[in-house]
Amino acid sequence: MSRFLTRFAPSPTGRLHLGHAFSALTAFDAARDAGGTCLLRIEDIDTTRCRPEFEEAIFEDLAWLGCDWPKPVRRQSAHFPEYARVLDRLADKGLVYRCFKTRKEIAEEIARAPHQVGEGPDGAIYPGPAEPLSAGEEAARMEAGEAFSWRLSVKACRDHLGEGFDGLNFVEEGSGPDGETGLVKARPETLGDVILGRKDVGTSYHLACVHDDGLQGVTHVIRGQDLFFATHLHVLLQALLGLPRPVYRHHRLLVGEDGKRFAKRDKSLTLQALREAGRTAAEVRAMAGL
Repeated sequence: MSRFLTRFAPSPTGRLHLGHAFSALTAFDAARDAGGTCLLRIEDIDTTRCRPEFEEAIFEDLAWLGCDWPKPVRRQSAHFPEYARVLDRLADKGLVYRCFKTRKEIAEEIARAPHQVGEGPDGAIYPGPAEPLSAGEEAARMEAGEAFSWRLSVKACRDHLGEGFDGLNFVEEGSGPDGETGLVKARPETLGDVILGRKDVGTSYHLACVHDDGLQGVTHVIRGQDLFFATHLHVLLQALLGLPRPVYRHHRLLVGEDGKRFAKRDKSLTLQALREAGRTAAEVRAMAGL
């Protein structure tokens, strides 16, 4: 049997809820059934919202569910210099650029576009600047201390990869939101020039996630359908960074009686609340449909 390594990678911005339990158990069960391993990774690059007590609660809740994972656990906040070096590699290849536009300026620019570009995994899709900043203007804005983000240039990526750009694909063992399964053609161009880092936080979820999956040897990425479209970008980053491509398995999202997906604001459905209400781990598993 081939090696099977997956991961559950929550962000400690609140208590885990029933939807998290479904996602975690789906990943841990898949690893167990394949005779493999499920890692736990703490994705805490959002230093303003992530809190130590929520991280401890993640360990507590997952242990209560019966999950076990190898130690030590990787915490992304301990590896910002590492992600900065990855971003530098992309910058050295001319694949990223500094964008000084504010959200408002980008929204106004998109509104003036002749065609509606829609929404991507990070909000409104930014197709990139009509003209790049001159070296002089960029230097002046840097000298003035203006905030900026690092954006991945889809055009530069296409030029860099050549025919390989149009040949990007991934294997989907689960299902995308529209039933996508099997060999799926990756279309990173539909996401526009996404942010890979900022002046104050030198990485994004996308960059850190792709780097860590490659570093940790993840063979199967098991996660919710809400991240299916991000996979198109992740496949591109893997190609740019020379990283292996995992098999993907996107699962359905649990929703409440109102038809909306569970969120951390749903306090009554946190695993802590369910435990304190007398629910057992087996009952929570059944509530999640497992």
